[in-house]
Amino acid sequence: MLSTTGSLRLLLLTAAVGSFVATGYAVSDLRIGFHAPLTGFAAADSKSALQAAELAVAQINAAGGVNGRKLELVVEDDQARADQAVPLANKFTGSGIKIVVSGSYSAPTRAAAGVFQKAHIPYLSAYALHPDITRAGNYVFRTSFAGEVQGRAAAKFMGEILQRRTVTLITLNNDFGQALSAGFREVAGKFAIRIVSEYNFAMNDRQFGSIVASVKHDAPAALYVTGYYYNGGPLVAQLRAGGVSAPIVGTEGFDTQEFIAIAKDAAEGVMITSSLNRDSTSPPVRRFIDDYESRFKTPANMVAASTYTAIMVAAEGLRSAGTEDPAKVRDAIAAIRDFDVATGRIAFNNLGEIRKAAQIEIVRHGAFHHFATIDDPVLLAPPTR
Repeated sequence: MLSTTGSLRLLLLTAAVGSFVATGYAVSDLRIGFHAPLTGFAAADSKSALQAAELAVAQINAAGGVNGRKLELVVEDDQARADQAVPLANKFTGSGIKIVVSGSYSAPTRAAAGVFQKAHIPYLSAYALHPDITRAGNYVFRTSFAGEVQGRAAAKFMGEILQRRTVTLITLNNDFGQALSAGFREVAGKFAIRIVSEYNFAMNDRQFGSIVASVKHDAPAALYVTGYYYNGGPLVAQLRAGGVSAPIVGTEGFDTQEFIAIAKDAAEGVMITSSLNRDSTSPPVRRFIDDYESRFKTPANMVAASTYTAIMVAAEGLRSAGTEDPAKVRDAIAAIRDFDVATGRIAFNNLGEIRKAAQIEIVRHGAFHHFATIDDPVLLAPPTR
């Protein structure tokens, strides 16, 4: 089991910032496999994920590495496609890499999880939300919320804090959107919320005239919108331009400066569920935010924070195990408790899911800021099977 002292050791390990160099390491260096959608529609999220992974590796190496050995990040492009994830997972396992982090979406992460489970290679999903990812087996972990958990947090926020009783769901028709809306629907009644309607849209949709007209007709007290910044931005802009003034609560897919750039003034006041509290005073969170923004000259976002967290968890598993033996590293990760990282304090359950509070961020004056924390250990309990 990881003690508080062990957690503090890793925090101290990240205090110095160095520069990551992808080549030139010795054969004895510890390699961490990493895949993300470096090309394709999700490339902006991938950029955040890769930058955060590089930052984590740089800091660890600058502070002496893990058990006296440097880390090397071995990067592959999954294009956010499941059919690309399986070959690259096989490539990782065939090359002798002993631990892998996904900085990608649910479809490729789900596809790769089975490969790593079969090979008994520890696999960490940084922010992909589909519940079946960790169900692949006991070598698979997630360092962000499962989708249903985040959806339940949104329902509690809208019912108890916003006091909104009629809600329209606008759901992206993929693993991500459906998991979030399923969690919302699951507990809406508990918070006296009546779902008046639900509309679905596809990943490539950018014109939402029919949805806007229907929402205006429904006149809900609030909207829960699942999607990513590149479709959520146009959707929010068109809702506001069409005269829909009800509060909008989005998801961590909106959690990037690109969403604000796309939605422009319509982004003001939009609230989201997220893993990142940008106004946190916690030293690990504050250090990550400040170092990321200093190094990359752009605001940190949820994807970056969750990926940074996943790399830190991988490093702590290697450190605590004292070996690259995958079974021992897996056991060390599973034993992590009360680990202070960029997304707050986390602990894993028996399914490799984390337990932590959910953050509500709001756009004010063109930037995300903290609005509320949903900390309900029963409501936010992750799946256990």
